[in-house]
Parts: sequence; structure tokens; C-alpha cells
Amino acid sequence: AACSDELLGQLLEWSPVVVALDGAIDRLLAKRIKVDVVLGDFDSVTQTLIAENQTDLNFVSAPDQNKTDLEKAFDYLIANGHLAVNVVWATGRRADHAFCNLSLLAPYRESLKITVYDDYSRVILLPRNFEKWYPKNTILSLVPLGLVNGIRTVNLLYPLNNESLTLGYRNGNSNAAADDGIVKIEHESGDLLLMECWD
Repeated sequence: AACSDELLGQLLEWSPVVVALDGAIDRLLAKRIKVDVVLGDFDSVTQTLIAENQTDLNFVSAPDQNKTDLEKAFDYLIANGHLAVNVVWATGRRADHAFCNLSLLAPYRESLKITVYDDYSRVILLPRNFEKWYPKNTILSLVPLGLVNGIRTVNLLYPLNNESLTLGYRNGNSNAAADDGIVKIEHESGDLLLMECWD
């Protein structure tokens, strides 16, 4: 749940559209953040309450109880031509919500680049081949969603050489960049989350 005003400010500077799930609208109103779209089944908020605080809002009703509000938001963004999204307030208080929200990155692999942020981490679903420069000792956790095969890494403190990770049995938690420089992570199959973490 943690998301500092500093982090929000950085994300809002580069985000042209703000989509609020109905359960989070009160936080946005309290912070006086302009919202473009409010999406959900509106079981947590009324349109009157929002309209009293902001104008020019697009209300998108999404009553499908077979999908979470976050899934509905992703579907809305894809249908409206968006290619990427930054997500905040998707981790924290409730473990079931946090776990399910992070697992949602997998089914949207081909259609939406999703980054989940909080004050302690940045989470992405890795492409098959990934390279990025990191300072030495940056905490990098590799978390498989199910079984992930053929993992090969370069410049990690605990390297993987054509190995597998399986959720609940073998994770790549609390690894780190071995030296300043490019970290490379490849995997042949499965869905692998990268969590850049800091305390």
C-alpha cells in the first residue's frame, strides 16, 4: 500500500492518463490528483461523491465479477490503445490482493507492459531476454509464476546457468548485482518476475 508523494509525482509526470479503480478513488481525491477515468463496479464509491470533487471524468462500469478491478483496468487500457501502464497501491495490506495482482502480469505478457511500484520495490514481468545496468549490490529477486525453465544470468551474485525455478519450491529471492554494470537474465519458458527491491 505504501506509495510516497515523491514516487507518485515522478510517475504522474510521465503518465498522460490516470485510471482509478473505484476502491482507490478516495486516496486520489485526498491527494488532489486529477483522474481521467474511474473504473469498476462502483461497490466502493458513488459517482456523486467523485463528481463533487472533480469534473470531466469518464465513468466506466465494469460489473463482471469474474474479473478483478485490476484486470478490468488492464482490459480497458488495451481496448483504448495503451501499450504500457504503471500500477500503484496494488501491494501491501492484503496478501491475497498483492499475490493475485502480481500474478496478473503473466496473462498480459503480449498485450501490455506492466510495472508495479511501491515504496520498496519495482516489479516487472521479464521478457525472454533482459539487460539493464545496475549498481553493485542492487537487490534483484527472481520470482517464478509457476515453473520457469532455462534461466541463464550474467552479473548476479548467485548466478543461474540453464536452471529452473518453481514457485513455492525454488525461488530466486534476494539475489543482487555482483558488480556495477549490465545484468543479463534470459529464460526459455515460463513467466518470471523481476523485483528490484530496496529497504
